[in-house]
Amino acid sequence: MPRLYNLDFIRGIAVLGLVYLNIYTFAIFELDYVASNTPPASDYVITRINVFFLEGRFRTLFSLLFGVGLYIQFQRMSHDKQLKKRLKWLAVFGLIHGFVFWAGDILLAYALAGLYITDYLNDSQSELIKRATRYILVSVLVVFFIILGAPESVLTRESSEFITLYSENFASFTAIIKSNLIMNLFILVMLPLSTMWMCAGLMLVGIYLYKSNVFEKGLSTPVLQLSLAVSILFSILRVLTLNDTGGVVYAMQDIFITVAALFMAMLYLHVGVKFCQSNASKGKLIQATGRLAFTLYISQTLMQLLLFKGLFSQWVLEFNRIDYFIVATLLVIVQLAFVAIYSQFNKQGPLEYVWRKLSYK
Repeated sequence: MPRLYNLDFIRGIAVLGLVYLNIYTFAIFELDYVASNTPPASDYVITRINVFFLEGRFRTLFSLLFGVGLYIQFQRMSHDKQLKKRLKWLAVFGLIHGFVFWAGDILLAYALAGLYITDYLNDSQSELIKRATRYILVSVLVVFFIILGAPESVLTRESSEFITLYSENFASFTAIIKSNLIMNLFILVMLPLSTMWMCAGLMLVGIYLYKSNVFEKGLSTPVLQLSLAVSILFSILRVLTLNDTGGVVYAMQDIFITVAALFMAMLYLHVGVKFCQSNASKGKLIQATGRLAFTLYISQTLMQLLLFKGLFSQWVLEFNRIDYFIVATLLVIVQLAFVAIYSQFNKQGPLEYVWRKLSYK
């Protein structure tokens, strides 16, 4: 089976895009971004850029791609034992990443979702999309009811609650480890309730799109127009509810994000396919980035931990959205520079190499 360079290109875009929203969680994980009492105008602008173009988009795109990769490997392998072994090792990486470094790990969820859906990879197109819809619905409904029952809370960086949380989280190295451990336990609880089902659903959508040749030819005109309309509509709904801090409308925000993210991710996919056209010479640096996605994903964690938990812990107290955006952009540039140099000598990333060796030994 010839290599589909479109996948490398889109995966490269996805892994770099993750930085722009993940970066907020390296401050105080459970709070995401906390504004000041008097946020600058740039906060207003970047919030809306996030809502329309970033929020959930690249995480969703990555999930679609993981499903496609899973299906391609399934086709290449004579039996699924090897594929399951590969996923089990990914789960090990995810557990280490989550417990030792960052509670926001998604590798464990991908591994578990992948193991679950291996029995359905050869389903018909209609069954794939029905199953995907059910899984996504389960996930968003669980999150809806959890958020609905959560107490209202509005923090600013000047509030006593935020200062207390900051002091507790950054009091010592032990406090940082403890905070990450507690959050990761919460993430583990959410895995079988919601996260795994969302990942599984999106992976099946990815497989459906792959079997429909979308990763080779892009979206049809009607689907392209529908994706654009739906992503804009649900992004607008999300913007209209930005100031809600509790109740049913607030709880529905995750639904708005999920729907907008899926259809915008499909638009990004389409643009990537049309630009790359499965040509090895188009967007070579981004393609190389996509082939090193695992290594880059983990290195993003290490760099951001070093910056926010190590060298510049005061940034959490000072940063507005524009500051996070600038740091994220610098991290993307650093990663692209690394890829440009590393790919001259190796086509496979170090973690990709280790994962492959463990999976095939």
